[in-house]
Amino acid sequence: MKTIQPVAKIDVALEVPGSKSITQRALVAAALAEGDSVLTNPLVSEDTNYSIAALRQLGIGVECQPDHWRVAGRGGSIRAAASDIFLGNNGTATRFLTSVAALAEEGTIRIDGNQRMRERPIGPLLAALRGWGVDIRDEMGKACPPLVINGHGIAGGATVLPEGKSSQYLSSLLLVAPYARQAATIRVEGEVLSKPYVAMTLAVMAEFGIQADFNRDFTNFTISQGHYQGREYAIEGDASSASYFWAAAAVTAGRICVKNLPVPSLQGDAMFVALLARMGCEVKQAERGFTLTGGERLEGIEVDMGNMPDVAPTLAVVAAFAHGDTVINNIAHLRIKECDRLSAVVTELKKLGVDAEEFPDKMIIHGQGGAGLHGAAIDTYRDHRIAMSFAVAGLRIPGVEIIDEGCVKKSFPDFWRRWELLQGAA
Repeated sequence: MKTIQPVAKIDVALEVPGSKSITQRALVAAALAEGDSVLTNPLVSEDTNYSIAALRQLGIGVECQPDHWRVAGRGGSIRAAASDIFLGNNGTATRFLTSVAALAEEGTIRIDGNQRMRERPIGPLLAALRGWGVDIRDEMGKACPPLVINGHGIAGGATVLPEGKSSQYLSSLLLVAPYARQAATIRVEGEVLSKPYVAMTLAVMAEFGIQADFNRDFTNFTISQGHYQGREYAIEGDASSASYFWAAAAVTAGRICVKNLPVPSLQGDAMFVALLARMGCEVKQAERGFTLTGGERLEGIEVDMGNMPDVAPTLAVVAAFAHGDTVINNIAHLRIKECDRLSAVVTELKKLGVDAEEFPDKMIIHGQGGAGLHGAAIDTYRDHRIAMSFAVAGLRIPGVEIIDEGCVKKSFPDFWRRWELLQGAA
């Protein structure tokens, strides 16, 4: 259990680890490329370790050094794994590598995860892959892992993604589409959520040499056949990880400079600073990042966070210290993350004395400037983002304790070491 120490004010400049989302996309593109790639500033974490281990099982060589990885691309050639591929609760890798595994021309590949991953839906992706001729089934008949793929490659042609509620389904299809036996098209039914993540996928593909054609609302895609080309690729700092530090400045009226998030960024979560500016903070663009200075008074806002779900918990905690209501809309997809984040955030805020309400697709935090709040033991639900978000609350409220604080290793293994920089900056 980790006890968070309150601070009076913060004034710190720091760097955050490489983007988890970009790292996992670049790993796939490099693995499928012709020739070697060097990924600089990759994220080393539990999730990316699962991804690397799985790619090695599929025949891809990955050599890891402290500041870079060398990936030996095989031009889209995938071998059947000799044993089950286990991906823990890594939803991104499970969705991406399901499509990568489908490229195998022979053999059987089984993909599994932990108990929570066995509850996280993947049915729309399976339906779309079947539309491309992939022989894939879910063992338990619940449209969740474990998955079994009988390899004979991806035929391509036209397919339909039944829903876009997780952008990872669409990104998974896009990443492997160039290797189908015929030019591939994808039509998405319904609204595509988290569009910045789709744009990120398209940008990474383009950097490795593959362009896709698509319409403005990301519902129709045509991807020509081709091969990614090995290259050196620099991964920018993680905006989701940066959000906790910006939030720390916001709630303490302090100052944080995150030095390694480029402008512009591939990450939609970089716009989190704009939300804090609406609440009363000052944001300045630095050479390769942002500096945020908290205002003396935070105001509640109403916002659609369909495109920024990973930082919705961070905003909810900041909202507890704002004056007035903060309404966070369009976040039903938080329920299929590492835990039901919508329910978890509201439950844990209430433990601190926050007046918060949960709805099917939104939450409302009735802020009173942080008045009347008290310490509590915060259940993290084994979810890294719950742990890091509620660490922010402990900077203002004495007695906040984070249960199972080690869950941050999923995306930010040295989070608590860097957090200590804030607690020593009063």
